[in-house]
Amino acid sequence: MSAFAFDRRGFLKAALASAAFLFVAAGCATRLDVEGFARVPLRVEKFDLFALVRQSAATETLSIYIEGDGAPWAAHYPPHDPTPSDPIALALAKSDPSPSLAWLARPCQYLEAPALAGCDSAYWTVRRFAPEVISAYDTAVTQLKNRSGARRVRLVGYSGGGVIAVLLAMRRDDVEAVITVSAPLAVTDWAAWHRSTPLTGSLDPAREPGRARAPGVHFAGASDKTVPAGIIAAYVKSKGGRLEEIPGFDHECCWAEVWPRLLKESIQ
Repeated sequence: MSAFAFDRRGFLKAALASAAFLFVAAGCATRLDVEGFARVPLRVEKFDLFALVRQSAATETLSIYIEGDGAPWAAHYPPHDPTPSDPIALALAKSDPSPSLAWLARPCQYLEAPALAGCDSAYWTVRRFAPEVISAYDTAVTQLKNRSGARRVRLVGYSGGGVIAVLLAMRRDDVEAVITVSAPLAVTDWAAWHRSTPLTGSLDPAREPGRARAPGVHFAGASDKTVPAGIIAAYVKSKGGRLEEIPGFDHECCWAEVWPRLLKESIQ
């Protein structure tokens, strides 16, 4: 386990403010346009997944970022719309210098109001890691890889997106590396720690048979109260990979500011 020093004077809001986000309200849903990225419509199985791509050159490896669970809960009640106001995985993706890169939102995020009304809230509550969700992301990753011309993928997931990244890495043989940030990789333990409703119908990487088929680096914030480092450590102890616990960091702060350095050190 290693540690990285960081000055907390720079906060995530500053990083996101410089990201040139344009949000357009549409009823209860939100569309997202990001400079330098192109939208790619993905209809995979029963999900419409919002995807953005940025490609300046053809490469052997496509980096794919998977967003977190989204909007915060009010007390114990889920949000009406799971679209995140601060998409951390997108902030990480924007700071990644890779010439071939894609970002995937989660089910039901960034939908117009009519489409959101037809999206089952179970997919941002108890079934957020359901088998059909993982199957849809497996298909989406293949589509994005084929579109880019890459032969392999690097999966990077933030929070719940990290759970999906690891579950995909357990199933695919083209994953070069899997990297997670603040991800509740021991899902059952995480729900119990929060004394919340078990994620019935969701897969748990820590309890799945087998292991990820690619090297794994799993970042944890030492001050994270949403996903404590011990939850990630439990997964690493059971399934392997490398835990990097970062002093002073929590669930949101301050991953985007130093992500190019953390990424470089994790894939060397």
